[in-house]
Parts: sequence; C-alpha cells; structure tokens
Amino acid sequence: MSARRRRRAAAEEEEEEEEEEEAAEAGSDKEVDLEERLHELDLRNDSDIPDVPPPTDSTPEILKRALSGLSARWKNWWIRGILSLAMISGFFLIIYLGSFMLMLLVLSIQVKCYHEIITIGYRVYHSYDLPWFRSLSWYFLLCVNYFFYGETVADYFATFVQRREQLQFLIRYHRFISFALYLTGFCMFVLSLVKKHYRLQFYMFAWTHVTLLITVTQSHLVIQNLFEGMIWFLVPISSVICNDITAYIFGFFFGRTPLIKLSPKKTWEGFIGGFFSTVVFGFIFSYFLAQYQYFVCPVEYNSETNRFVTECEPSELFQMKKYSVPPLLQAVLGWETVNMYPFQMHSFALSTFASLIGPFGGFFASGFKRAFKIKDFADTIPGHGGIMDRFDCQYLMATFVHVYITSFIRGPNPSKLLKQLLILQPEQQLSVYKTLKSHLVEKGILQPSLRG
Repeated sequence: MSARRRRRAAAEEEEEEEEEEEAAEAGSDKEVDLEERLHELDLRNDSDIPDVPPPTDSTPEILKRALSGLSARWKNWWIRGILSLAMISGFFLIIYLGSFMLMLLVLSIQVKCYHEIITIGYRVYHSYDLPWFRSLSWYFLLCVNYFFYGETVADYFATFVQRREQLQFLIRYHRFISFALYLTGFCMFVLSLVKKHYRLQFYMFAWTHVTLLITVTQSHLVIQNLFEGMIWFLVPISSVICNDITAYIFGFFFGRTPLIKLSPKKTWEGFIGGFFSTVVFGFIFSYFLAQYQYFVCPVEYNSETNRFVTECEPSELFQMKKYSVPPLLQAVLGWETVNMYPFQMHSFALSTFASLIGPFGGFFASGFKRAFKIKDFADTIPGHGGIMDRFDCQYLMATFVHVYITSFIRGPNPSKLLKQLLILQPEQQLSVYKTLKSHLVEKGILQPSLRG
C-alpha cells in the first residue's frame, strides 16, 4: 500500500507541475499578446491622428520683401525680433492706460488661447458633425468666466454692488446662478449625445473642460495677482518674457548641447544664459518699479469716482532698507552694507521660477503639439505662432505667483475686511462691534474711559 501511495503522490506532483508550466506559458503568451495589442493600438492611434493643415505664412509683405535676401534662419530671427519689440511696446502702452485695460488684455488673451486649443481638437478629432459642440464649448467658457469674474466683483467691488439693488440679487445668489448655468450646459450635452459619436463626444467634453482649467482658471489667478499690486503682475510676466528672449539669443549664438528631446532647438547654453539674465533683469526691474506707488499699491475700485485707484502708503516690502553683505562677498564687492527694497529679495524667487521651472510649461506645450502633429497652436503672430505659443509659460507662472503671495506675503487686510463689514445689516454690524469691544476690553487694549 505504501508503494502505491508513493506512486500516486508522485503522479499527482507531476500533474501539478505540468499544470503550472502550462499556466505559466499561457500567462507569458497573454503578456506577449497584451504587449502586441498595446503596441498596435499605439500605432493605430498615431496613424488615426490626421495631419493638421500647416499654418499659413502671415508675415506682412513689407517684411517679406525687406528680408528676402536672408537665409531662413536669419529671416526668422529678424521677424521674431521685430514682432517681439512691437508686442513689448504695445504691452507698455496698455500698462500706461491702467489696470482696467490690463484686465481686458488678460481676458482677450484667455479667449484667444481657448479658441486656439478648441480649434485643434475640432480639427484633429474631425468634430465637424458633432451636434452643438462649438456652441457648448463657448457656452461653458461663458459660464466659467461668469463664475470667476462674479467672485472677483463680490470680493473687490462690494461697496459698488451695495449701491445697486439689481446687482445685490446677482451677488447674493451668484454661486447658485453659476451652478444652474453650468447644469443647463451639462444637460444640453447629454441631450446632444448621438449613438454613432458617443466616444468622440465624451473626448471633446473632456477636451473642453481641461482647456477651461488651463486657460480660465489661470487667467483668473493673473487678475488676482494684479489686484495685489501691479508689480506682482509685471515682474513675473516680464521675467518670463526676458527668459524667453535671452534663452533664444544665447541658444541662437552659443547653443551646442541639446536640452530636451521635446524641443530639439532648446540648448543648455540658452537655458543657463537665460537663467542668469532673468535673475539680473528681475532684480533691476524690481528696483525700478518699487519706487512708484502706481506699481506697488493694491489696485482698488473707488466707487465715488468710478475708477481704479493705486494710492496708498507703501508697505514694508517697498521701503528701502539697509542689509549687511555676507563676509564672502564683502571682499569681492568691497561693500559692508547695501541699500535695497525687500521686494528685490522676492524677485529672486520669482525670477528663478520663471527661468528654471517656467520653461517646462513650454516643454509641455511642445509635447502637446508633437502629440497632434502640429508646429504651432495657430499663426496669429508671424514668427511666433499662436497666442498660446507665447503664453504657455505665463499660465504656470501665474499659479506660482498666486501661491507665493498667499503663502509668504499676504496678511490680514483691514481695509478689505472693513468693506465687508460695511455691507452687513445694521444689527449684524452692531453684533460685530460688541464682540470686538468685549475682546479688546479683556485684552486691556481699550482705555478704562472707553469701556462704558
């Protein structure tokens, strides 16, 4: 009996080993099949993406004739340079016109960037036959802008709203109205679903919402930064522009070492040269702006004059202070102390981000364009591409500046709190007064003669 049992056990073990081998082979075959299918899917997806028509040359004829004798490389250099100077000049003109014009500029850039990205999706995914697609895309843009700009109005223009009864209703129920508007668009999308286009419609629904997240949310943060003081708007934006220009110049003349595969024209020489140039520029530009109330004071709305005003007593960030020079630098510079604005220290952080992390917004955009086989987002600006090609790094910068201000700069704002108290009902204001008075008495801040 023992021999039979041993033979039976040995046979069972052999069967188990064979089953394990078969299972392993089947598993390996499945893995191979899965890899092959994924590879085929990748190839199929790449082949399914059509070649988007190349952008037309929008260079003015006068420039074409003037630069006709140059090589393509130098022709592009001059076109980019001339258009860059024109855009910078226009930007300074808008700064001169004031904060309101800057807000309109941000809104215009946001709408144009949104249009460029949506148009790419419209062409790449052949969305010509989708019902209501374009109408819903613009409807969602209006809804999201209504929400964000309504929040801004309620936050910064409270006294203005308080004087107009028709606006009080809109502000009081602003979030409910915003949600109702979005819900209307959502229901319209569901009703527009067509059996033959389900997947494509959901592709474009997601495309629209990601585009809204990139453009509208970031532009809202840009305006929030502007209200903190024009300097928080100008220094970051100018730093990105400076880095873009100087990195291009250093790369054009000295570039030899490729930086990243996504952007073959980007070089380490341009990246490093752009970094040092941007830090120096940010430090000097901050010194210039910090001297003027127009740039450093928070932007506020004066309901009496119906104008935006930038008048205040500059905070400590914009008051000249004396700093001791580190011992290692004293021997080099020959200075023991140096006078500078505290904001110039913060400009180092802004410039460093603009030159080291900001370019990754451009790399991200390059990857996006390569994924969909396009050279530029559009052909709006000769030699530069679309508006999104120029502002891909700015959106990333806007988020950093907003986070930086809320984390390291912004403190309690008495004037803003007072505006919020003034729009309360009289009994609510009296309750706040009694609570604050009781608190100050307990702390011994109020004099005995004022306690009665």
